[in-house]
Amino acid sequence: MDSETPRLDKTRLTVSSLDEFTEEKQYWLSRGKADRLNAIEINRRMVYGTDRTTSRLQRFLETVELIRR
Repeated sequence: MDSETPRLDKTRLTVSSLDEFTEEKQYWLSRGKADRLNAIEINRRMVYGTDRTTSRLQRFLETVELIRR
């Protein structure tokens, strides 16, 4: 995967149903698993960036010690 993340052109977005069988869906179904995962990773980097702190899931729970009485 190359290190430069492409920019997202928000004027070119379309929304469609997952049930529709489009040329794009046909294309991705014809690609291998590695190609599809690579594309997902590129999309993730476009949304969240490449900074290592943003590449992890945010922790939203903390563990605390139980104080016995």
